[in-house]
Amino acid sequence: MRYRPMQPGDVHEAAEIIAQHPILGPRYGSAISDLPAAWLRILASDAVNTFVLQAEEGENAPLCGLSVTVIVNDDFVREIKTSPLFWVGPELTRRILSGRSPLLTEKQLQDANSQGGLNLLSWEGCPRHQFEFDPEIFRCAMDAFIQTNLGYLWKEAISTQAESGGRLQWSMKTGGWFWDPAAGCYVESLNGDADAIARNPHIVGVTRKDLVENSWSSAGSWVGRLFDYHPPILGFTRGEQRVLSLALTGATDEQLSAKLNIAVPTIKKTWVSIYHRVADHLPHLVSDVLQSDIGGAARGREKRRDLLAYLREHPEELRPVSRKLL
Repeated sequence: MRYRPMQPGDVHEAAEIIAQHPILGPRYGSAISDLPAAWLRILASDAVNTFVLQAEEGENAPLCGLSVTVIVNDDFVREIKTSPLFWVGPELTRRILSGRSPLLTEKQLQDANSQGGLNLLSWEGCPRHQFEFDPEIFRCAMDAFIQTNLGYLWKEAISTQAESGGRLQWSMKTGGWFWDPAAGCYVESLNGDADAIARNPHIVGVTRKDLVENSWSSAGSWVGRLFDYHPPILGFTRGEQRVLSLALTGATDEQLSAKLNIAVPTIKKTWVSIYHRVADHLPHLVSDVLQSDIGGAARGREKRRDLLAYLREHPEELRPVSRKLL
């Protein structure tokens, strides 16, 4: 099982997985036909993180599952937590296509990820129906979700609205808390039968404030790992971050040029800028290579390898930030 970011060519198949699901599809009603258009409109946004799951090699292998998470403004979070609750997926679909998107703009995202924090909302996270009991799917999906969403300054994370009582209980066992709109807070346990609750709009999530103030057990779970944040120190520009993010997938300079529509000489100049920035802030990452007897091309490969290894452990360096605010 492997995962990769959702591409435009995946969108219709991914939306069809939702449409064919016996529980999730009917929640959308007539909005299900608009779901592909909504995802295509926002797919390139920095406020969207996605992945698709595949059990076979090749870009054209059938999808086994998908995840779409979005970073939304405070007003929308307040809305979805106020009675009467509603199904988030179809509402997001309608708002995005009507020009009322609650997703943060690039500037809003940079500022909030530097000071204050962000709201993570899981739009849909769903295996293809015939894979829903495959443990490998859930293991891979959990790893992909963490890797895709690490490195941000989250202040609240809200999970996908569960399609069953079992999924709802699983969400809570793995670190989420149930939102009680009457009390206006997250609570540790469900206030009724899980299956009955899952049949109606509901919210499961957690806030950084609650994790800190209440020392909840979820602090040691995957949710706690998601909230483990360290400010970036290298201060890459957004253009440098895009080059580095693609380089982490193994892309060569020629492939970076094609995917980013940037000339190869410009890509090479970007690498020079990146290395100078690293040398200014973390000189040990490049000094050993620069001082070695390794030849030019080999030295360049080793320098790039060491930097990419560091970035895999420090995803915050590749997230949008306001360098002025930091």
